[in-house]
Amino acid sequence: MGRVGVLLLNLGGPDKLEDVGPFLFNLFADPEIIRLPFPWLQRPLAWLISTRRTKTSQENYRQIGGGSPLWQITEAQAQALQEQLGVKGQEVQVYVGMRYWHPFTEEAIARIKRDGIDRLVILPLYPQFSISTSGSSFRLLQKIWLEDPKLERIEYTVIPSWYKQPGYIQAMVQLIAQELDQFPHPDSVHIFFSAHGVPRSYVEEAGDPYQQEIEECTALIMQTLNRPNPHTLAYQSRVGPVEWLQPYTEDAIKELGAQGVKDLVVVPISFVSEHIETLQEIDIEYREVAEESGIHNFRRVPALNTNPVFIEAIADLVVEALKSPSLKLAQVTQMKKKVKMYPQERWQWGMTTTAEIWNGRIAMLGFIALVIELITGRGLLHFVGIL
Repeated sequence: MGRVGVLLLNLGGPDKLEDVGPFLFNLFADPEIIRLPFPWLQRPLAWLISTRRTKTSQENYRQIGGGSPLWQITEAQAQALQEQLGVKGQEVQVYVGMRYWHPFTEEAIARIKRDGIDRLVILPLYPQFSISTSGSSFRLLQKIWLEDPKLERIEYTVIPSWYKQPGYIQAMVQLIAQELDQFPHPDSVHIFFSAHGVPRSYVEEAGDPYQQEIEECTALIMQTLNRPNPHTLAYQSRVGPVEWLQPYTEDAIKELGAQGVKDLVVVPISFVSEHIETLQEIDIEYREVAEESGIHNFRRVPALNTNPVFIEAIADLVVEALKSPSLKLAQVTQMKKKVKMYPQERWQWGMTTTAEIWNGRIAMLGFIALVIELITGRGLLHFVGIL
């Protein structure tokens, strides 16, 4: 097969407080994160949002040590995966490509070219597919491949999602069981699955399979755990005025508190590495919500990180991918036939669900334009004398 490589895809995170602003700009400049009808608005809007959010985000990162540990953890996962593949008889070089911060996906591809890789497995570290995570990275890779003829010699295959992989499920079950067993009455502890949210329109209008895959994954974990514990699935990390998948994590925690729940184990279902959303959002913000709601026995299942069962699971994914027919980036989009990647395939005016969403977004853009004009003192309203 020649020289074999594995490309691990992840979000990325700021290494230090000074990186927070540029990282946020890269995040919000991605049209798969904020979808706009006019692409030329993407970067100005990203600048506005990142500028306004930087101080708050810096304070959140300060609470977890002044930066994200995601890069170090992902590099450790890459090393552990490379060693595990060696045990399985596969001589493989593993690379890390981040979407919004160093080492960027483009940097990883440059290393892959430099090292003369002949066969490549592309593995997103997102168990469940979403337009805004794996989809965004696949879109970028497709663009890189189209623009660089030298990449045509690399035979590659894509693993779109892997939330059903037995080893992954088993690793999650083991970690959950370990936390449950820390309680005096393990079988009565409420298991709370918290997944990263996405706007509801991604699912209902764009056909994103994320919610379905999260729900199936949760059901598989509970079935494999085979314990009588009640459980809840909710969604965290929403931003902006649009409706996201519900129930929201903070609301669901408050409701459980009102119902008299005292023992809670939170499972970060869509995250395989510790980062800002586990270390700060769950461990600090949601713990406070739980305490205020009367839930005083609050524990959180650790992220998988370099858990040996998990590393073997993704090693098995790579081995199977090398044996199977290649799955191309374009085929992934076709396979998710209902998924409309950016830009939108079509949209309508009028009183339809899609139109309601777009009319709302255009109204939001008008509001943003007003805010910019009030801040800068320049714009159409000043020109015509209204302001």
